[in-house]
Amino acid sequence: MCRDNPLIRLNMHLGLPEITLIALVVLLLFGGKKIPELMRGLGKGVKSFKDGMNGAEEEQPKEEKE
Repeated sequence: MCRDNPLIRLNMHLGLPEITLIALVVLLLFGGKKIPELMRGLGKGVKSFKDGMNGAEEEQPKEEKE
């Protein structure tokens, strides 16, 4: 099952040199001051997504009872 997911297969091939290269490219593109802002925005987006999923799960049983 894990072999069917392309993201898992991609993750298996990322070693320390590749991750270091990606980090350096991100640092060069966005600069050191912009990265914390990007990560904060990403964190808020993930939290909002999780809250939305939890809200959808809470509404689903209510609809089934009616």
